[in-house]
This record gives sequence, structure tokens and C-alpha cells, in this order.
Amino acid sequence: MSQDRAKWVVARKADQADMETRLTDGDHQALRLWLRMLACTNLIEGVVRERLKGEFAITLPRFDLMAQLQRSSAGLSMGELSQRLMVTGGNITGIVAALESEGLIDRAPDPADRRINRVRLTAAGEASFEHMAKAHEKWIINLYAGLSAQEQADLSELLGRLKGRAANAHG
Repeated sequence: MSQDRAKWVVARKADQADMETRLTDGDHQALRLWLRMLACTNLIEGVVRERLKGEFAITLPRFDLMAQLQRSSAGLSMGELSQRLMVTGGNITGIVAALESEGLIDRAPDPADRRINRVRLTAAGEASFEHMAKAHEKWIINLYAGLSAQEQADLSELLGRLKGRAANAHG
């Protein structure tokens, strides 16, 4: 895909992702904030998806699965991956099969329960993920560069409070 075409695709997805455009003057401030956060999340995720695809030929779900495995040296079961990524087992099965066929992960019986397979990054998977993760971190830092360190800290603190309130509303 040409660079101009890629920019057009990102801009088009950004337009579709920006739910704020649906607001009216009469909408409550809380609704405005929620849609602004949703728009920011969608826009940032779109940038990350495009860069992962363009630079590493990998999808965001595959990257996310590898990130979970990278954080667990003992490996994870398919059920644990499904729970952590908040997707169905069927989705996990397809991603695991694809990454396994590329030699980036492997499956082995769990020593404590041989009915369960543990999924782990291979050495090639670890090296590949480390390379992608460094680039990913730079992209995220760059996306937040428009905010000062204090603004980032303030935003993090406020979102942490909101997250706690939302978590308490669940249970």
C-alpha cells in the first residue's frame, strides 16, 4: 500500500472512529467525556494497528497475545489467554495456530495437568516480540508527546479514579 493510500485509510478510519461528531449542544458533559475517550482510544488503536501491519506484517490481536505470553514465563493455557484478552476460545485457537505455524509460539502439556496445554513464546517469538514492543513503545510515547509530563500524570490519575468508580459500579 502506498504511503498516501495508507494515510487516507487511517484518516477514513479516524472519521469513522470519532463518535464525538454525533454530539449535540444539549448532551451532558459526562457523555461528551465518554465519547472523547472512546474517540481517542479508537484513533490510537487505529494508528497502532496500521503500524503493526505496515512495519511487522502482524495484527493487533496477534501482538496482544504475544504480549500476554511475554509477561508469563510459565506460559498460559488457552483459557487464560481467552480470559486475559477478553475474547472467545475460538478466536484464541486461530491466533495460536497461526503464530505456532510461524514458529513464534509453541504448545506443551502442563506438567501439573496434562489435559491442559501451556502456550509459550519460542526464542524466535521472544526476539520478534521484543523488536515490535520497542517500536510500539516509541509510537505510544510519540502519540502522547503533545501532553506535558504533568498533564500525562494528571490524566493518568483522573482516569485511574474513573476506572475505580466504573469497577465498583460493576459489582
